[in-house]
Amino acid sequence: MSVKLTKNELKKQNDSLRQFRRFLPTLILKKKQLQSVIRDYQVKRDKAVRDMEDLKSSMGDWIGVFGENPSFPVSIGEFVKVNGVKCITVNIAGVNVPDFDKVDFSISDYDLEVYPLWVDKGVEMIKRYLTLDALCSVYVKATALLEAELKTTTQRVNLFEKVKIPETLGNIRRIQVALQDQQTASVVKGKIAKSKLARKNIGAEAGACI
Repeated sequence: MSVKLTKNELKKQNDSLRQFRRFLPTLILKKKQLQSVIRDYQVKRDKAVRDMEDLKSSMGDWIGVFGENPSFPVSIGEFVKVNGVKCITVNIAGVNVPDFDKVDFSISDYDLEVYPLWVDKGVEMIKRYLTLDALCSVYVKATALLEAELKTTTQRVNLFEKVKIPETLGNIRRIQVALQDQQTASVVKGKIAKSKLARKNIGAEAGACI
């Protein structure tokens, strides 16, 4: 992009450079914060997944027993229904992301004379499993939003570091060189004009003496 080689343009370029250098540290800090939070969410999500796998493994035996008993008219999984997942919104580095609050369950009544006592524990374990599943979904959604913001922030950091600041510094150097050349040319012209005037004055004085 061409720039005017003037003092006004030099001031404009210097102002732009100060602005870029003022905003860049904020963008870099935001980038680091986003990266840190994303890592935290990924760690929490991985832990929730492991907890789900452990819980599923521990439920395996009694789910098998439950499923093999024809006297149970309703599957234990039908006792627990998810009505919805409640979240609150939190702001992280300028991004609104969901933060898990709770799962709203409805529990069907079941006859304790028909079902064994451990069904109560089974219901709680299913609720725990479904809660972990909802938690993972919230972590995935929040991470996606943060990663999108991280991509945009990284692009801005690169734009400032690799394009705008070097470009502006180059423009400033070009204008400074041009202004210096103009000043040098002006000084030279002044000296030439002064020299011509001096020679003219000397010639006039010499003519007056004849």
